[in-house]
Amino acid sequence: MNLQILEQNYLADPVSVAALLTSYEGKTIDFQLPDGKVVSGKIIRAGAPASQGNPAAGPPWQQASFLESQPGAPTQPLIESEGKLRFGLPGIPLFPSLSADAMLKPTLDWLIRTDQVAKLEAELGYVSGGMNWKADYNVVSTDDADMVQLIGWVTIDNHSGKSFDGAHIALMAGEVNKLQPGARFQAGIFSGGVAGGFPGPPPVTENTFDDYHLYTLQNTTNLRDGETKQVEFLRVNEVATKRIYVYDGAKIDSNQYANWNPEMIRSNPEYGVQSNPKVWVMREFVNNAVNHLGIPLPEGNLRFYRRDPAGRLEFTGENQIRHTPKDETVQVYTGSAFDLVGERHRVDYQFNPGTRSADETFEIRIRNHKREAADVRVVEHLYRGANWNITIETDPHVKKDSQTAEFAVNLKPDEEKVLKYSVHYTW
Repeated sequence: MNLQILEQNYLADPVSVAALLTSYEGKTIDFQLPDGKVVSGKIIRAGAPASQGNPAAGPPWQQASFLESQPGAPTQPLIESEGKLRFGLPGIPLFPSLSADAMLKPTLDWLIRTDQVAKLEAELGYVSGGMNWKADYNVVSTDDADMVQLIGWVTIDNHSGKSFDGAHIALMAGEVNKLQPGARFQAGIFSGGVAGGFPGPPPVTENTFDDYHLYTLQNTTNLRDGETKQVEFLRVNEVATKRIYVYDGAKIDSNQYANWNPEMIRSNPEYGVQSNPKVWVMREFVNNAVNHLGIPLPEGNLRFYRRDPAGRLEFTGENQIRHTPKDETVQVYTGSAFDLVGERHRVDYQFNPGTRSADETFEIRIRNHKREAADVRVVEHLYRGANWNITIETDPHVKKDSQTAEFAVNLKPDEEKVLKYSVHYTW
């Protein structure tokens, strides 16, 4: 059978007071007055749709009457009642029936041509708004060990204006370009493999789709308008993580130096000498099969919990992760350590414009008030010149990139360590 769609029409004007007034123009209907009395009136002109009235004016028929007070308004309803004409509706309109072309809901209408009469099934696909989803992760540890339980959830929000019963849902993860403004996640994708939990197939499976990842809910579900639904897609009980302490001691006021160029920065002796006392707490884990993962992790919120001595879950920090392919490392900042303190002071500075060079010396103190030892990564940003060389150092550094050096400091309980280094810049 040959089939061709000649026209496709979206009728988005469902039945309303204004639509029925228009359909009954030239006809006489009843109106109920506020005191309950019913009078007849002929609709000479239906007037403006109720949506053009004042939303604060009450019911739709009152909104239409509101147009009476608008001087010179060309779209006021005009009603003939008891031998007189009046602008606005005399009361609540009582319509005898719906018109033949009235719609209770927006409708999609086709004009189809076929070469024979037949009954067939068709699949309709369209791009809609109001559907968003994201991933949420809970990381739970039971003691001070770095082995944790990782639980992932799909969170779906339906604000499309329509409910869906027995829906088959597939979610796409990735940077999907869309010309019109929309949410970051559009009917998306999910990643596969669920460890632990009840036996049987995982509630969500993952497949590569084009340059994205598609996450499919294995069971149909009811998704109501205005509903937020969560479905577990990942549960792994033994994920090895590492807790990292980072001290980035330079406290730079980004607002103060927002428009400064490199020359202004290098010649300003006060730039970068303010001290930040906080030591950051970072968590990282490798998303690979050895670590019982190795699946694409969609972007989402990552929340950390630890059980206290009484067995209660306590929230210990959160952050976001980006879309993370398998075999990549996830590293997130979760807060600042209470019992680790840093201090950073510049003890020497020489700026030599004649030789296009500068020298600086910094002293960094790290104090550990914890009951256990702590490893701290001290990060220094070397920003005064295109070329730099650390000439003196009490602890060896690792060059992380063209403007970053990192020192590893190990502290025993209640120990303070002093790190000192000098750097020579040229440009």
